[in-house]
Amino acid sequence: MRLFGYARVSTGQQSLDLQVKTLKSAGVKPHRLFTDKESGSTMHRDGLQVLRHKVEEGDVILITKLDRLGRDTADMIHLIKEFDELGVAVRFLDDGISTEGAMGKMVVTILSAVAQAERQRILERTNEGRLEAKAKGVQFGRKRSIDRKKVLALKEQGLGATDIARQMSIGRSTVYVILQDEKKRTMQRGKLSGGT
Repeated sequence: MRLFGYARVSTGQQSLDLQVKTLKSAGVKPHRLFTDKESGSTMHRDGLQVLRHKVEEGDVILITKLDRLGRDTADMIHLIKEFDELGVAVRFLDDGISTEGAMGKMVVTILSAVAQAERQRILERTNEGRLEAKAKGVQFGRKRSIDRKKVLALKEQGLGATDIARQMSIGRSTVYVILQDEKKRTMQRGKLSGGT
């Protein structure tokens, strides 16, 4: 069993000293200690990437706290599961959590369930927010950037779809969509005025 260590701070101005000292005193040798001075919101951290390639089955990774591995619960669980599948245990010293043995498997399962519940809550909140915004009249999607009136005016002048598209630097299919849309609106207006 080889001990590896991982330490992280969010910015270059913060110090890794305390974490490094803790990991060394727990038995991690300097050449097996990997560090990052980068946000935990990204998975593409140099120290973490090297660590992922160095560890093998039977190794143990020591980390001072859960949030040093990552800020996002889902990403953190993904990493823990990845190490678990390699047969590599992760020990969080300050939190007293370890993925070793039968209890460790249970910890991984519980953390996975927590991450899944968190993802579900985020989706629910996002959907609720979207529905609330729609009820208030907020429009979703890209704003129209094509001058529809100009397209219709050019059509009235007798220009074909290809010439309109070329003149306005838009796709011919877009011109057809606008013309078709206008045709539908005209028919709707005709039905409404004919019905009153």
